[in-house]
Amino acid sequence: MDLAFIVTIFLIGFIGSYLSGLLGIGGSIIKYPMLLYIPPLLGVATFTAHEVSGISAVQVFFATIGGVWAYRKGGYLNKTLIIYMGASILIGSFIGGYGSKLMSEGGINLVYGILALIAAVMMFIPKKGIDDIPFDQVTFNKWLAAALALVVGVAAGIVGAAGAFLLVPIMLTVLRIPTKMTIASSLAITLISSIGATVGKVTTGQVDYYPAIIMVIASLIASPLGAMAGKKMNTKVLQMILALLILATAVKIWVDIF
Repeated sequence: MDLAFIVTIFLIGFIGSYLSGLLGIGGSIIKYPMLLYIPPLLGVATFTAHEVSGISAVQVFFATIGGVWAYRKGGYLNKTLIIYMGASILIGSFIGGYGSKLMSEGGINLVYGILALIAAVMMFIPKKGIDDIPFDQVTFNKWLAAALALVVGVAAGIVGAAGAFLLVPIMLTVLRIPTKMTIASSLAITLISSIGATVGKVTTGQVDYYPAIIMVIASLIASPLGAMAGKKMNTKVLQMILALLILATAVKIWVDIF
């Protein structure tokens, strides 16, 4: 490993994890293409898609730990929401992961594309008044939350993602959870959903440990920094950044399909 390799991998991990902490997403949406395309472009390394997904899975796990730790005080984490949605998404991701064996690659991409498009549309629906609700007065339909998380978990398991970019629009638009509570709670739910993926990748030997360790170090530094910035940022700005990121993801997926 030379210095150029270490710096490149560290910066990819840092940027992805900062956005993870800032926006309440796992960060694979950003880090996956960066890991796949930037190292070979700079001539420092070339990773296969399996290696990239393995490194990303481990890195998402540690990025979400860092983000959740930064949000642990101030009432940002809604424990009831995390328990109901976390348990459901974990069950769903196992079902989806198993069921994906029965689907063609084209079918998997189509599921991903449809869900990303729905998520992008939801992000642009006006969310008036949700950020006026005090954190200690937030209420939501627990069983609706669990059912929606189960659906997201199945979809996320099929496509091998943590599912946060689908969870966030649902939490904001359907469950009416305030933006900053959504971001913090989404990180905790993504942490739960990433456990299975991380264990699966490690036990089946799909993780290249040297770049993974560099990415983890970057995650533990950058994710709390992103979370601290997110606490101070205007909620409208956070919503717009999220909307644009999810829209860009949807566009990329549909371009790949066609």
